[in-house]
Amino acid sequence: MRILIANWGRRSAGGTETYLAQVMPRLAARGHEIGFCYEVDEPEGRPEIPLPSGTFSVQLRPDPPSAVARIRAWRPDVIYAHGFLDPDVESQVIGIGPAVLVAHSYYGTCISGDKTHKFPVERPCGRVFGVPCLALYFPRRCGGLSPISMIAAYERQRRRRALLQCYAAVIAPSAHMRREFERHGAAGGRVYTVPHGVEVSTAPGDAESTPSIRPVLQRSPDAAVRLTFVGRLDRLKGGRALIEALPRLHDALRRPILVTFAGEGPARESWERQAATLSTAMPDVRVAFVGWLQQEALAALLTDTDAVVMPSLWPEPFGLSGLEANRRGLPVVAYATGGIPEWLHEGVNGCLAPGDPPTVEGLADALIRCLRSLESSDALNRGSIAAAASYHHDRHLDALLEILEQAAAGRTA
Repeated sequence: MRILIANWGRRSAGGTETYLAQVMPRLAARGHEIGFCYEVDEPEGRPEIPLPSGTFSVQLRPDPPSAVARIRAWRPDVIYAHGFLDPDVESQVIGIGPAVLVAHSYYGTCISGDKTHKFPVERPCGRVFGVPCLALYFPRRCGGLSPISMIAAYERQRRRRALLQCYAAVIAPSAHMRREFERHGAAGGRVYTVPHGVEVSTAPGDAESTPSIRPVLQRSPDAAVRLTFVGRLDRLKGGRALIEALPRLHDALRRPILVTFAGEGPARESWERQAATLSTAMPDVRVAFVGWLQQEALAALLTDTDAVVMPSLWPEPFGLSGLEANRRGLPVVAYATGGIPEWLHEGVNGCLAPGDPPTVEGLADALIRCLRSLESSDALNRGSIAAAASYHHDRHLDALLEILEQAAAGRTA
């Protein structure tokens, strides 16, 4: 097949681009021709998403009609869409041929895209997107405080919801997201759960097939606890809650604590101030912000980590970075929101905190359970490796290709 992959940006920005960097070479390795189109060459300063050799590539803006003409001439069999900025551009691209959308986010199902009420406390929103959302936009702090921004956001998502009907199918990475898009009537109900995959090597002697177990907390009662946060530094990613949970964690474990934030985003400055204040009051608690890391540097950081924390306050569609941590034998601590409870199981490959609503106390308790378990056994490390192994890339690719082939052939059963 000729598979045109569409994304809003050309460069690495988050989990969607991580997924694309993994799946495109695998599709090419199975003999499929890959095309790639994108709206903007952003985020600035980030590395480009790597493309397989010989990939047809075109930028959609600033001249969408010319770009669309080039795509038509390339004649894709199916369009594998991962999100657009402009509904007009989306409409032109998916009008070329049968298209399948991946539900990486609350695309066309939420006025802000966050699916979270932020007042009086952050908690997941279970509403179906529509006109009544306008009445809750300000009282629930769904977005900003500008009426103009509210109307613009509503109109963009309204148009996206209408375009959901134009897709041959929607692929959801979790049952949670499948239900969300089914409720919104996407693709005439042709919504399929296909969880993301991770790299799990089975080659004899390959280090990735037998990740090292980290019994440091068992060996030394004075060893520092090493926690890592990986992702965008944004309010709803919960970094503030993690920092606020550290005093309670320190009081329970009586160990030094080092937390490393790997990522960039608008909340970094405020989180750095919050962390500096905490470290001044509690010198045994240190928080480092290392920015966005290349893959090799991130791998080195995780080698020196006891657990990964994903304190997302919004309902994560899946949480691929958590499974990537599990693959390395690292347990994950997260709120039970969105698709996370589908792969993160209490006491098996990490610990869950209540997510409706998420609280600092709940996160601290989950961290304490996780780290006390690591002090006494390596069960969470081994459980993490086993959990990741059940999400092998090949299984994901088999299911994905079946859906793409059905769409290309006009079969939507």
